[in-house]
This record gives sequence, structure tokens and C-alpha cells, in this order.
Amino acid sequence: MTATATLTTGGRHRPGRGTPSRPGRPGRMAARLLSLLPATLLLLAFMLGPIVYSLYGSLTDRAMTGPRAADPQFIGFANYTELFASPDFWLSLGLTVVFVLASAVIGQNVLGMLLAVLLRSAVKPLRSLVGGLVVLAWVLPEIVAAFALYAFFQTDGTLNAFLGWFGLEGTSWLYYFPMLSVILANIWRGTAFSMMVYNAALSEVPPELIEAATIDGAGAWQRFTRVTLPVINRSISTNLLLTTLQTLGVFTLIWVMTGGGPGTQSSTLPVLAFQEAFKFAQVGYGTAIATVTLLIGAVFSAIYIRILKPEVV
Repeated sequence: MTATATLTTGGRHRPGRGTPSRPGRPGRMAARLLSLLPATLLLLAFMLGPIVYSLYGSLTDRAMTGPRAADPQFIGFANYTELFASPDFWLSLGLTVVFVLASAVIGQNVLGMLLAVLLRSAVKPLRSLVGGLVVLAWVLPEIVAAFALYAFFQTDGTLNAFLGWFGLEGTSWLYYFPMLSVILANIWRGTAFSMMVYNAALSEVPPELIEAATIDGAGAWQRFTRVTLPVINRSISTNLLLTTLQTLGVFTLIWVMTGGGPGTQSSTLPVLAFQEAFKFAQVGYGTAIATVTLLIGAVFSAIYIRILKPEVV
């Protein structure tokens, strides 16, 4: 019997004894899971671990000083019961939702998209100048940007001086319009990220689609809404998720500009959690507020992932 007859049966090639066989599907799956093990362990250690510890801390009466600092007791959901009965919590929750929707979902995304569209059609020197100025606000350290914005909105600050050139009377923006001030400040600081994401997404839109729509008689607005936006909708959803979660955790900007005041008029959930935990020394109660903030972020994430799911599948 020839070697050919030995290796061939029914027209199919079979490996000889010395030929290593390729691993089957279960083996490949196991190899992939094993390669993911280090990343999974890191996520469990540095993400899930602190979350579980935070959740447990919110169920205790831990304090900064006194006997409860040395020996905190498990009190169940008492912190949450007190929290949901507090009018300050519901005010902070409403302010947080307004802050996220106005400065991230609407402000940063709309302005970032507008800048990305306009800069793509601008001449290169103007594109470089405007793009550089916008990105500068994003690359500044947060504490530096916060103090710069505090000086901008102060009673004798840059904004009122600018308004004075036009004969307009200035006002104490941080006192009378604290939420408007921090919303505008966060839009200024975070728009650059959205602009860069959308600029990259727009560069991936096939030119032939735009040309075909133009030939069919579609105007600029129709091309943008019916061709461009459907093509980049996944980038839009991803950017909405990232900007929402980032804005939900903004603390330094608000704390430096208003301190959560006047009173509690700009006290979002991160600011309220800091005040309760470190100003009033109620660490367990403050941790409960932080846990609620985490759950709100999870709700936003679930919504955006649901939007992204048809594209992923």
C-alpha cells in the first residue's frame, strides 16, 4: 500500500501519526479564557473589590472620629432609610441629573459634534488654532482648570469685565447662578473629548455615501441626519456613555467653584457624599450616597449598552 493510499481515504486528507492535530473548539475556547484570566483578576481586585467594600461600608455606622471610627457596627439599611428621607438627598439627586444632562448629554456632545463638523470644512490654520484652544481646556489639570473658571465667574472676574465692555452690568454668577456656572464650566472643560471622538468618527464615513446622497438631491442637513448620523451612531452612543459617567463623578470643579453652595444649591451627589463623610464625619452615611451614585452610573450604562446592543450583535 502506497503512502498516498495510507493518508487518503474517501478523498479526504488525514494527518499521519507524526502530524500534530489542531486543537478543537473547546480547546481554543479554553485558551482564550486563560488569556483573559490576568485581566479578569485585575478587574476583580481593583474594581469589584472596592465596590464590595464600599457597599459593606454603607451598611455600617463608621465615623471619622470617636468609638465608631475604631469599632464600626453593622446597621443594615439604616443609612439608606435616613438618606431617602432626607430632602437634601433628593435635591442633590435632581441637581446631579440636571448637571449630567445639561453639561454632558446635551452640552459636550452637541458642541463637540458641531465643532467636529465645522473644523473639518475649515482651513488648516483656523482648524489648528481652534482645535488647539479647545483641547487645551481638556489637557489642563482639573484643579488648575477649576481655579481658572472660578476666577472667570467671580464678581470681579473676566466674564463681568467682558460684559462691562458692552455696557452690561455684571452679577455674582457663582452666587445667583451656581448651577449654570458649573454646567458651563464643565462644558468648556469636557467638549474637547467629544470633538476628538466625533472628528475620528466623521473621518470614517464613506465619501461615496455622501456623494450618492448629493446626487440624489439631499441638502447638507439631510445628508447629515440621514447619512452621517446613522453611520456614526455607535460612536455617538459610546461617547454619550463615557461623558455621562465622567460627568457623574465630577467633584473638584464644583467644589473649587462653589463648594456646593450657596447653601446646597450646587451640591451634586459627589459633593454631598464628601460633605457627609469628611465634613460631618459620617463615613458610613457618605458611603451610602456614593453607592447610590454608583448605581445611577450603572443605570446610565445599562441604557447606553442597550442602545449599542444591536450594533454589537
